[in-house]
Amino acid sequence: MLQTPKGYIFAALEAGFKYSGRNDLALILSEVPAIAAAVFTTNKFQAAPVTVGKEILAESQQVRGAIINAGLANACTGEEGLADCRESLILAAKYLGINDRDLLPASTGVIGPRFNMDKWREAASKLKTAIADSDPVKAAKAIMTTDKFPKLAWGEIECDGNPVRMLGMCKGAGMISPDMATLLGFVTCDAEVDPDWWQEALRRCIDKSFNCITVDGDTSTNDTIMAFANGAAGVKTDTTEKKEALEALLLNICQELSYMIVQDAEGGTKIMHINVSGAASNQDAELIARAVGNSPLVKTALFGEDPNWGRIVAAAGRSGAEFNPATLTLSFGKIVVFEKGKPVEGDMDALLEPIMRKQDILVNINLGDGNGSSFLQASDLSHEYVNINADYRS
Repeated sequence: MLQTPKGYIFAALEAGFKYSGRNDLALILSEVPAIAAAVFTTNKFQAAPVTVGKEILAESQQVRGAIINAGLANACTGEEGLADCRESLILAAKYLGINDRDLLPASTGVIGPRFNMDKWREAASKLKTAIADSDPVKAAKAIMTTDKFPKLAWGEIECDGNPVRMLGMCKGAGMISPDMATLLGFVTCDAEVDPDWWQEALRRCIDKSFNCITVDGDTSTNDTIMAFANGAAGVKTDTTEKKEALEALLLNICQELSYMIVQDAEGGTKIMHINVSGAASNQDAELIARAVGNSPLVKTALFGEDPNWGRIVAAAGRSGAEFNPATLTLSFGKIVVFEKGKPVEGDMDALLEPIMRKQDILVNINLGDGNGSSFLQASDLSHEYVNINADYRS
């Protein structure tokens, strides 16, 4: 059963920004001020909601929530796009009875077009009514673009005999290769937290979850993860033990959500779990993991259920990482196919056939006796991915 943290309300409604016949505007609102943490895209073309969100959080780490639209990214829209974003917050805040700097904006969709502000005015006037008929699932559906299903994860821990709950939702299926967070993601929690620790905890959890996935090697202009903690549970996370327990819950939810992103990759049918070990450094290990996970040749072989180890070692070799090719060992699951620089003899295709038919495929790359390691989850690349992205703007 879905567990919602105390003191949060949700709204979802049809604004008609790009889509018709479906909800495309969502609201996540804390009934009391909440501590907010966020991590944003490192793309130099930062969307208006990213710029405005950073401005708001620079003024205060305490807000009330977020408003999210799907269909239009409000990215590469210049000063006019920034003005539209700020006006959308003013409109929403007016009808919610709060300050416009109490809301963080987020947008997803096509890059370039500006908002139709008449549609924003009409939608904002319906927000309060929509709250009565909405829930987290409807909100998660409203922020979808090419997603096939809404993505939610939740959990609970006990502190001082009281429950602390956390709920996360995210959207994303393409333009996924994070370099901070990725996609759009929102976490609500009812614990009382230290603002600086909450930001640091979110960053650490993202580095072990959303920053460890790839679909197509693209980082968006809008990538944002936000986390809110409103203290409504009446529990202070004021000890090391409590902080560790809450961060473990946050990490679990982030990892569940990030796995769903790869599972729902545009046209995706497989998930490759790439483990690189024995590298000279973590940086070298990550270079190899990303070279393999983003390689179109590796990804198409995965889609075709072909254990083409040659494409994997070739990707490792061009990654820019420093290693000795004569010490590299590669395995699919527990089956070693390439050891210390040369292929293992035997009918590997027959041995690997059952493994390659699975949705989740483990790829282990060991480079030697170094201490560096990295982990990445990557999707395959199918005909459907091309179809989706060839027609995305139409």
